[in-house]
Amino acid sequence: MPEPREAWVDAVSAAERRGELLVAFDLAERGLEEYPDDVWLRHRAVLALARSGATDEAQRRFDAYGLASVDEADPQALQARIAKDLALATKGVERREEARRAAELYAGIFERTGWSYPGLNAATLMLVAGAADEARQLDERVLAAAEGEDQEDYYVAATEAEALLVLGRIAEARLALERTAALHGGDYGALSTTRRQLRLICRESGLDEEILAVIAGPSVVHYCGHRVAPVGGEGRFPAEAEPLVRAWIVAEIERDRPGFAYGSLASGADILFAEALLAVGAELHVVLPFAVDEFVQSSVADGGPGWVERFQSCLAAATSVSYATDDAFLGDDVLYRYASELAMGLAVLRARFLDAPVRQIAVWDGGPARGDAGTAVDAARWSRSGHPATIIAPGDGPLVALDAPAVVAKRGDVPGRVVRALLFSDIKAFSKLTDEQLPRFAKHVLGALAGALERHADAIEYRETWGDAIYLVLSDPVSAAACALDLQDALEGLNLAALRLPEHLALRLGGHVGPVFPVRNPIMESPAFMGSHVSRTARIEPVTPPGSVFVTEAFAAALVLENSPFGCDYVGHIPAAKDLGRLRMYRLHR
Repeated sequence: MPEPREAWVDAVSAAERRGELLVAFDLAERGLEEYPDDVWLRHRAVLALARSGATDEAQRRFDAYGLASVDEADPQALQARIAKDLALATKGVERREEARRAAELYAGIFERTGWSYPGLNAATLMLVAGAADEARQLDERVLAAAEGEDQEDYYVAATEAEALLVLGRIAEARLALERTAALHGGDYGALSTTRRQLRLICRESGLDEEILAVIAGPSVVHYCGHRVAPVGGEGRFPAEAEPLVRAWIVAEIERDRPGFAYGSLASGADILFAEALLAVGAELHVVLPFAVDEFVQSSVADGGPGWVERFQSCLAAATSVSYATDDAFLGDDVLYRYASELAMGLAVLRARFLDAPVRQIAVWDGGPARGDAGTAVDAARWSRSGHPATIIAPGDGPLVALDAPAVVAKRGDVPGRVVRALLFSDIKAFSKLTDEQLPRFAKHVLGALAGALERHADAIEYRETWGDAIYLVLSDPVSAAACALDLQDALEGLNLAALRLPEHLALRLGGHVGPVFPVRNPIMESPAFMGSHVSRTARIEPVTPPGSVFVTEAFAAALVLENSPFGCDYVGHIPAAKDLGRLRMYRLHR
């Protein structure tokens, strides 16, 4: 039986308030499956994408939903907002021209409705377009319109603050910002949107961004640390140090209360962090490396009495629980490292969506790594990302230096897994080529793709092809992203008509990052890679739109952790091929 429409509205609104933009989008999409003509759900789905920075995907869905034909202020303002985001992504003369075009869309809504919000955006975009006098004149009218609106409404307060900043009335703007901060009601998605808009004004006007501190939302943290040794046992985190470490953790969490936290739940530091974070009301997002029962056996139970119960309590209270892999542990520490890096990337992704600060808090004794994973590895990896960290040593307080992790050989002759970036591609409409066309396809299309691959030969550890399909294993996600987009460019750069080939030939690519087994293929007499994550990647490509590159959340998280020059626009939970289930998918772009 369908859920009542109001249930979907409430769920989407709640996700928006928490800043869970991707969840809000997913919920709106699910609601549309039951109420496909609902304008509000269509509007909120596109708005969530726009707020998350997925501007191109927001524009595509805005058009697909037919929102341009809806004679209502909210969809019209959303169209202007997408135009604004597209304008701000450009530079120079084009930026000014596109900003004016978006300003005119907003101004038209303001003139028709008298609503201050579109008038304000029109004025700000006039500022970006270089028309400061027009911006100030319009903002005077916006302030007059806002006086007749609900003064206890968050958006009215934010509108007044923005208008006053453009007008240079700084003292009054500070008071309006204080009102804004008092009225957000926990809607961190709205708060992040306001901060981005006001930061734009500060940069265009040469104002100190410090004025925005009053509307800062809660921070995001990645937490990690040593496992506790059982009572009487030896370890980097001795059992007798637990009370002191707990006190350090509680004090650090209380000092700067985060709103959102990502990490695992091993006995020791992880669970101490989780308990402290839950105590201050933070959202806890747990990322486990593999299935619960095996994780408890390998990483919780041997900590001593009580830890399993504490684990279960934290797990039950977590906002979300995800698994880095469905694979068995098999003693492979690389799965812990993969899960940790996924949690780090998810924390950075969340902070970007919220326009919030992000940091790591780790319990670490300062010693080197003793395997493929561990706190030293996590701390060093986070340090390379450039984000701040707070390190707590068991019993000694903060540390400053971060040691690089030691390189550890694999155990014996057992082939351990390695984390690699995986790409699968094929060409839509290849099967309809005639025998007469195939030689030209091989020479020109496959030749162009081969040329693109050669530019990335140093990063490609394995390649395989059959017909039009290509399977690649690359050393890292940044190289894989560059390779995937270069492959797309190679095909799009061909004049297919001149080559007497169908113009609708289009490449589709799926990408993932995961642990795989390096093996030797005795049939091909060459190295190869195998594992469930290879199969998962192969299921992405068939559901990817032609001309696009779709990647998993693990791939997107890895890219953002690397501060790469690539972007990933969230496109929702996509059903993978061959009943693999629904995966959170992103569209890759430069």
